[in-house]
Amino acid sequence: MDRRYSSYTVEELREEVASLKEQLQKAEQWGNVSEYEIIQRKMQMAAAYLVNPAEFKKGMRYELAGDPGQTFEITYINGVFAWGHRINLLGQKFEEEEAVPLSILGDKQK
Repeated sequence: MDRRYSSYTVEELREEVASLKEQLQKAEQWGNVSEYEIIQRKMQMAAAYLVNPAEFKKGMRYELAGDPGQTFEITYINGVFAWGHRINLLGQKFEEEEAVPLSILGDKQK
């Protein structure tokens, strides 16, 4: 049975992210889109456990990795997930609240 990422050590998480990165490259080379997406999500989740949640602040906006032009405003943080709303280029906030792994949040917006 697989272990949860929350029980991994930092070194094990780093090894897992490196392994998933290799798998991601192979899936991309083979053109396997669905496998690529699944591995990418796994890698984001493993990487989320390497991020310090204290570095992120409620009410702040952050860039979203892989989603150019959209930012994410944090409502609250629960574990390795930030809950909040996406904001598009026009500054319009999406109504639906969602959770994203902290690992996909980039630079803080002003």
